Amino acid sequence: MLQSVAIFVGVGKTHVAQALAHLAIRAGADARFLKTSRALAHLAGGHADRTWDKRLRELTRPAVVVLDDFAMREFTAAQADDLYELISERAGKSVIFTSNRAPADWYPLFPNPVVAESLLDRVINTSHQVVMNGPSYRPSKRPGRVVPTDTTSIS
Repeated sequence: MLQSVAIFVGVGKTHVAQALAHLAIRAGADARFLKTSRALAHLAGGHADRTWDKRLRELTRPAVVVLDDFAMREFTAAQADDLYELISERAGKSVIFTSNRAPADWYPLFPNPVVAESLLDRVINTSHQVVMNGPSYRPSKRPGRVVPTDTTSIS
């Protein structure tokens, strides 16, 4: 597992995660990219229409799954349980997490400390962590931004 963790926004976590998934695809592996909130909504829909097992298999099948914007907000008990099942089922397969929070800050986001410890023990202790700090690249992409011109002249 790989975690891309940044305390700052706009440093390129998602870009790096997508590039790693792209590399996996170019090497012949299947990959899937989802915002964590969308993955949880997808699984929640399976509870509603009784297709949860099928939906879990869809997220378990690819060799690489990217869960972008992990731990943006507190999880409900059902979301925490779904995440636990997903991570457990994906044992031995790659999961790339991107997050704006340090892993130590993830624990309080789970309503059940036992689920949090079980899930995060699997994630944190079996992963490589990449910490990306720096300024956001987005201000340079802002529409209407005046780009300074080089005023030096060559004679």
